[in-house]
Amino acid sequence: MRFKFMRLLYPHQHLNSIYELNTDELRSLGIRGIIADMDNTLVPWNDRAVYPRLASWLARLKEEGFRLCIVSNNSRERGGQLALDLGIPAVWHAVKPRRRAFRKALQIMELTAGETAVIGDQIFTDVLGGNRLGLYTILVTPISDQEFFWTRFMRKLEHLVLNYLKRKKRPR
Repeated sequence: MRFKFMRLLYPHQHLNSIYELNTDELRSLGIRGIIADMDNTLVPWNDRAVYPRLASWLARLKEEGFRLCIVSNNSRERGGQLALDLGIPAVWHAVKPRRRAFRKALQIMELTAGETAVIGDQIFTDVLGGNRLGLYTILVTPISDQEFFWTRFMRKLEHLVLNYLKRKKRPR
């Protein structure tokens, strides 16, 4: 049982930031859509500015034919304007790692789990939720150290898991 749960915490990839994402590799895996977390993945926590680098990265993904959707535990009030400014649909109050919001994002993008990657900065929300649904999971280093107090607590547990994962290979 322990090994089955640990398998759900392993991301398929671990990157320093979203900008390291290799879209050719994703396409070779049949990935056509990307579900992205918002806070500390696309933008720093509690920051809703559309930075030029982010805007051009997202525009490149769209030009390459990727479908995009934000899935966030935040409310529409906190992130809705950012999603509108970026021109990306979003699912709010996601309650990640529950699968409901990921499924809704798949419906919005009209894709299957096998055609979709999820990229986020947290193991216990983004990676666990994505793996539970069979998505291709990509963990990124958080943009900022500033976070919600509960997330700071969870980072301590994530640190233990990351150290464990570094010593082990991804189980099949």
